[in-house]
Amino acid sequence: MAKSSVERHQSIDAQLRLLAPAKVSEDDKLIEYDALLVDRFLDILQDLHGEALREFVQECYELSATYESASDFAKLDELGKMLTSLSPGDSIVVAGSFSHMLNLANLAEEVQIAFRRRNKQKKGDLGDEALAITESDIEETLKRLVQDYNKSPEEVFDALKNQTVDLVFTAHPTQSVRRSVLQKHARIRNCLTQLCAKDITADEKYELDEALQREIQAAFRTDEIRRIQPAPQDEMRAGMSYFHETIWKGVPKFLRRVDTALKNIGINERLPYNVPLIQFSSWMGGDRDGNPRVTPEVTRDVCLLARMMAANLYYSQIEDLMFELSMWRCSDELHVRADELLRSSRKDAKHYIEFWKQVPANEPYRVILDDVRSKLYNTRERSRNILSNGSSDIPLEATFTNVEQFLEPLELCYRSLCSCGDRVIADGSLLDFMRQVSTFGLSLVKLDIRQESDRHTDVLDAITTHLGIGSYRDWSEEKRQEWLLSELRGKRPLFGPDLPKTEEIADVLDTFHVIAELPADNFGAYIISMATATSDVLAVELLQRECNVKQPLRVVPLFEKLADLEAGPAAMARLFSIDWYLNRINRKQEVMIGYSDSGKDAGRLSAAWQLYKAQEELVQVAKQYGVKLTMFHGKGGTVGRGGGPTHLAILSQPPETINGSLRVTVQGEVIEQSFGEERLCFKTLQRYTAATLEHGMRPPTSPKPEWRAILDEIAVVATEEYRSVVFKEPRFVEYFRLATPELEYGRMNIGSRPSKRKPSGGIESLRAIPWIFAWTQTRFHLPVWLGFGAAFKHILRKDRRNLRILKEMYNEWPFFRVTLDLLEMVFAKGDPGIAALYDKLLVSDELKPFGEQLRANYEETKQLLLKVAGHTDLLEGDPYLKQRIRLREAYITTLNVCQAYTLKRIRDPNFKVDVRPPLSKEILDSNKQAELVKLNPASEYAPGLEDTLILTMKGIAAGLRNTG
Repeated sequence: MAKSSVERHQSIDAQLRLLAPAKVSEDDKLIEYDALLVDRFLDILQDLHGEALREFVQECYELSATYESASDFAKLDELGKMLTSLSPGDSIVVAGSFSHMLNLANLAEEVQIAFRRRNKQKKGDLGDEALAITESDIEETLKRLVQDYNKSPEEVFDALKNQTVDLVFTAHPTQSVRRSVLQKHARIRNCLTQLCAKDITADEKYELDEALQREIQAAFRTDEIRRIQPAPQDEMRAGMSYFHETIWKGVPKFLRRVDTALKNIGINERLPYNVPLIQFSSWMGGDRDGNPRVTPEVTRDVCLLARMMAANLYYSQIEDLMFELSMWRCSDELHVRADELLRSSRKDAKHYIEFWKQVPANEPYRVILDDVRSKLYNTRERSRNILSNGSSDIPLEATFTNVEQFLEPLELCYRSLCSCGDRVIADGSLLDFMRQVSTFGLSLVKLDIRQESDRHTDVLDAITTHLGIGSYRDWSEEKRQEWLLSELRGKRPLFGPDLPKTEEIADVLDTFHVIAELPADNFGAYIISMATATSDVLAVELLQRECNVKQPLRVVPLFEKLADLEAGPAAMARLFSIDWYLNRINRKQEVMIGYSDSGKDAGRLSAAWQLYKAQEELVQVAKQYGVKLTMFHGKGGTVGRGGGPTHLAILSQPPETINGSLRVTVQGEVIEQSFGEERLCFKTLQRYTAATLEHGMRPPTSPKPEWRAILDEIAVVATEEYRSVVFKEPRFVEYFRLATPELEYGRMNIGSRPSKRKPSGGIESLRAIPWIFAWTQTRFHLPVWLGFGAAFKHILRKDRRNLRILKEMYNEWPFFRVTLDLLEMVFAKGDPGIAALYDKLLVSDELKPFGEQLRANYEETKQLLLKVAGHTDLLEGDPYLKQRIRLREAYITTLNVCQAYTLKRIRDPNFKVDVRPPLSKEILDSNKQAELVKLNPASEYAPGLEDTLILTMKGIAAGLRNTG
């Protein structure tokens, strides 16, 4: 008989405690929580599919748990034979079971982290181990700045009032879990939290346990696989759901915590309601870089939908505010306004009668707010009508057309309450509401538009060709700038309706026309991806003018590849030297830097160092020309795409590069991890605000000249090593496509855009997400570590004394420490033995030696990393993270083996397997078997293989907490 979940977990727990007996706290609950959830799930699995299938799942787990390294290849082979013997329906159920158990492990971890945080706070124990808990707390940060770093409370208050963090939600396809499943996960997490709380009665425990089982079964019985690719509008609705569920209420709650933190350092004044401390933007429906499904019509729809959602949120809240503000005392100013509104309402007798049934004459605030409510209703319905029918009978003057109109009556109410001695009432729901209006505006989020620079070049080339003045595309950079500036300084129109247009050119111009047509407060920035030169920015400025954009969007170049990052500061210096441009931007500029494509282009080490240097140089250029610069960080969730702990990532940026103004993308699964519930939302807002404030008021260490010299030298070596493998090695592309599930990535349907910018092409045309995703699935993580080993080996061979300098850099320089710590975490999640299994099954014999070379490089790089960091083992300083990774390994290993063998069966039709009779009692019924196997009838694969493959992809992504 198979072991129980508790017995299985106890063996892992014992191993973990042997590894770090003095560090793993006795109050740790992760093993207990995970065992509870998995036991409940296995009971459900047995009820649904029978004891035979439950025992099979447990046997697979036990075999995976005994696998240690590449030397245990026989165990992987045995596991592979077990998994390939399954009938199609059983295969889907088993893959789904392990994927589900990994999601349950994640939920156990989240509850454990919350438990540890509460426990530490109760004990008042804030030792070194509690750093991760306290580092992003806004009150702790404020106290630390005042008490430890000698900042006055007034300095801290002024810094906060002038600080802005803009979180930009993107539709980058890295959230592999369906929204309906995520909601069930949230309910499981809540049940577990309550069930494990102290002081619950036996009846409450029974009811909670029932609810827990119900939610676990509901999640398992929900199809994990997206059967159709989402449209951009679907992505936008999914992203906006977080505003409904957590962010809308989370923002005023967070701002009240800031008020309290300020009070506790001696500031007896609230943060002004209109301080843009936290802002939100979106790329969902505006990011057309390589996504043909984001059309001008989609952008229009998304803007109208967001406007409708915002008005609806305000409308649902305004009645609560009217109920609260029932006072009769008011200022003369408010009394006059209320009287005017009442007199004007008498023109419509019916409305007047209905109105007075609700609002007595001695409740003037309700008179004002009723007018606000009416305009909100009209604002919502006008957007709804235009979205549905293309037009609306509701006149524009009956709606709010800008946020100032919306705020004016609210400010009037606030002033009146304060003047009548009711400030305590004014600082209640009314202040919260005003803060929401100031944060979210009439559009909920501001939509960025992103387009590739070549698309603008195509439009301008068509214009200059039509005018008979030559080919813009063939002109030098100097000639482009000269012509663009002459046109920008002039007033003549460049083209009319007779301009010959391809479909692509019309798409670019129609996008600008949509920007011109819709209210300006719908939009944020216009991002130019693959920007390389000054003319890229001027081109967008000219196209905005030609398409009659009355309030032009700020134009933001995105420097992505290594060469573009190196050339970026010079391009911006040229821009800032143009008087016309300086006047246009009012000496405020935003520059975006890309972590994904820079890493894909040159490897993580070289990209990280060049991003660091580019920021320093951009800040110096901006200072030289008196320009206020905002850096926009285009980060993904994985380390290979710039991901990592937010607080540490911000504090490791170069000094003076944030300076109270930060924009950063929040992508894919990171949105759920940051805003999936109220607690996470609150924590996220604290984390960004606190770290941004601390970076500005206590800048991180600047690197010593000798540190810079070493990094400059090793970055060159790292780039050469990386590119020699990825771009120059003739065997690499074929090896990559055979050894990973890159070609099958698109079947997950987790985003609206294609996996390539261009349908044809090699690694260079592949987007960074599937590039990272493919290597993450095989646990090899090549894009993250490749280049580090050669760099370290070079500098240590050159001079043994350099090891001392590298260790000094690691201990004293936040940027270098964060870079290596993230690499160490990736190695802890990696497993070259698993990668070797993919090679064995999927790679041709002539390419297998190449795979062996890469794995030898992996092992050498890991040992060099440990040497530089001064560690004897991976994650020796973080036993909790080591425990969390170790807990998932057996689940992930099973899915890796299942995925590798499933890919073998898909790609090699001659691969023979002996299939046993169905194990599941459900599958024994032919109708049930058809139901399970034919979920994807359009697949060209053998029955069950596509669903099994996708479930393994989702499960591995869940287990590693990263998709791409």
